[in-house]
Amino acid sequence: MIKILFDPQTFNDQKFGGISRYYTELFTQFKAVKEVQIDCPLFYTDNIHYQESCFFEDSFQNKQQFLIRFSKIIRPYLPRKLKKRNTEKTIELLKEQQFDLFIPTYYDPYFIAHLKDKPFVLTVHDMIHELFPHYFGNDLTTVPNKKLLIEKATKIIAVSENTKKDILSYYPQTDPSKIEVVYLAHSIKPESSTATELPKKYVLFVGNRSLYKNFDFFLKAMAPALKLHPDTHLLCAGGNAFTAAELQLIASLDIEAQVVQQNFRDEELSAYYKQALFFVFPSEYEGFGIPVLESMACGCPVILANHSSFPEVAGDAGVYFELNNHDDLTTKINMLLNEPEQRTAYRLKGMAQLKKFSWKKTAAESLAVYKKVLFPKKH
Repeated sequence: MIKILFDPQTFNDQKFGGISRYYTELFTQFKAVKEVQIDCPLFYTDNIHYQESCFFEDSFQNKQQFLIRFSKIIRPYLPRKLKKRNTEKTIELLKEQQFDLFIPTYYDPYFIAHLKDKPFVLTVHDMIHELFPHYFGNDLTTVPNKKLLIEKATKIIAVSENTKKDILSYYPQTDPSKIEVVYLAHSIKPESSTATELPKKYVLFVGNRSLYKNFDFFLKAMAPALKLHPDTHLLCAGGNAFTAAELQLIASLDIEAQVVQQNFRDEELSAYYKQALFFVFPSEYEGFGIPVLESMACGCPVILANHSSFPEVAGDAGVYFELNNHDDLTTKINMLLNEPEQRTAYRLKGMAQLKKFSWKKTAAESLAVYKKVLFPKKH
């Protein structure tokens, strides 16, 4: 029996997102593996992925949900106190040493002082903070903490070959054999989409629009295509309402009537992909890019930049543009708008590419890395 202790930090900090989704999916897959026993101390979390998982039913939080809900009104400090207890319990378990392997779920190195001789495996999802420091001027801890853990980790899992390359570029003293690449997967359920009011014809953008997501660049490339196709909309799903600066840019491009923003519930997202003409992912950088797989799973063609991890994830199923080249992106958008047979061809390519990725495969390959750490002589 392999006993794995996961720390709760990403579930303390993240209400939803790719990292907490990744660990929740690992937990679910490992639950079916008889040789693996996992523990992640969670007395309380706001994380919706964990709350929707098979682990939540037997959790302290679920069993005490009425007390917790009541306390939010009378004593709002209780959730904060329970989150603190998550970390305190983890430290207690670290000190007891009744586990084989430790997995930090983000970059806080608090556990180092209590780990003793036990090994740990660090997953690095991207190198965004190192590549784009100008976007994270107020964050003074992530980079030095990550650097420390990269140095001390027994093994490192990188979520793409490109992420591995970036780790070695910024930390060249790292032994390349210490880093194993394990791809992620998607969790979207195309068949479970719920009815929602959407434009008749639209191009889709999903999620956060700030910083390296490159939304302003995308708007400028999209505007000429919208003017050539007055019956088509740009639908921005999620990311909350447009900012004043975004509204000003949309007005200056004279496309207000064709640009729409709508927030969505998780169960609605597949409908947004399924009914879209295609999805554009103009991000400057992604460690992996789960939305690419989500789009393909829903039969939605994808336009994305030919850089970072995207070619690994999309393969020949992606319609690629040159990063930060407005004209090239506009050309690719017009191509898919004008040629329905191309949309069909890329939709079929996407379904084929998708077969390379699953959470079962991610968990199996992650477990293989863990075993290399625990049983080096066998590997």
